[in-house]
Amino acid sequence: MFSSISFLAILLSTSFLLLHRSEAQLNSTFYSSTCPNVSNIVQGVIQQALQSDPRIGASLIRLHFHDCFVQGCDASILLDNNGTIRSEKDSGANTNSTRGFNVVDNIKTAVESSCPGVVSCADILALSAEASVSLASGPSWSVLLGRRDSRTANQAGANNSIPAPTESLSNLTAKFSAVGLNTTDLVALSGAHTFGRAQCRLFSNRLYNFSGTGNPDPTLNTTYLSTLRQICPQNGSGFPVTNLDPTTPDTFDNNYFSNLQNNQGLLQSDQELFSTSGASTISIVNLFSSNQSAFFASFVQSMINMGNISPLTGTNGEIRSNCRQVN
Repeated sequence: MFSSISFLAILLSTSFLLLHRSEAQLNSTFYSSTCPNVSNIVQGVIQQALQSDPRIGASLIRLHFHDCFVQGCDASILLDNNGTIRSEKDSGANTNSTRGFNVVDNIKTAVESSCPGVVSCADILALSAEASVSLASGPSWSVLLGRRDSRTANQAGANNSIPAPTESLSNLTAKFSAVGLNTTDLVALSGAHTFGRAQCRLFSNRLYNFSGTGNPDPTLNTTYLSTLRQICPQNGSGFPVTNLDPTTPDTFDNNYFSNLQNNQGLLQSDQELFSTSGASTISIVNLFSSNQSAFFASFVQSMINMGNISPLTGTNGEIRSNCRQVN
């Protein structure tokens, strides 16, 4: 009798654990019955936005990235300031920098008109990232879904946790490790800088006064340096933008890694991947530069890994009706 009761208890607790685990697990068919066209809706709105703004895809993937690094992939980055919320938009990493919020609003409006109250803003960010890469001739993948939206933001977390363009490789590695991502994830996800733009203020220290030396960054290709100085004069505003990838600026390919080999990484955090002596990242850069398929496969896996950072699932969080505010 005792053994059968024990067996029953173990069976029930195992069933509960499996149920709990599957509940907390994201999956690619989460909206198959409740909003089967969600991917097409997201892609359609982004396609339309790309007509007038060729950099919007890169801006949208950056929102997903900056969201996931702060208390997980929970759309906390989309919340505006109000009486109780200090918006992550006003953090050092995001202010006057992150963009595309209006496109997210347009996607949410389109999704709500088709499937009201069903799809989270966090999942919209994940779907937008995939669509943006795919529409720029990059890989496609089945996005894992089922995230819910946070009721809080974390401005301090955004200030401290998001990797910065001026950071050393050891700092970048530590920030990735803190959210469960490894060195391959760091190099693969950095490859998203194969499209998009960056403001002069994020790299101008490399052009004129690197690390207080009064000289440019010695790892910067001298021809590229001259080009960048034309775009970013020494005492300029800091807000003009230039292409992260000078070769194919709006195409998702592996040229980013060839640029690093030619000392044409725009941000310090880019060039560090190749120019840090003895770093384990160098061989990964070399692989991705010579083999675009290897880069694409790693990028897809790393996007899935990043999308799995601490999602709210089950009954945690909510499905926001407006991505900018809690219900």
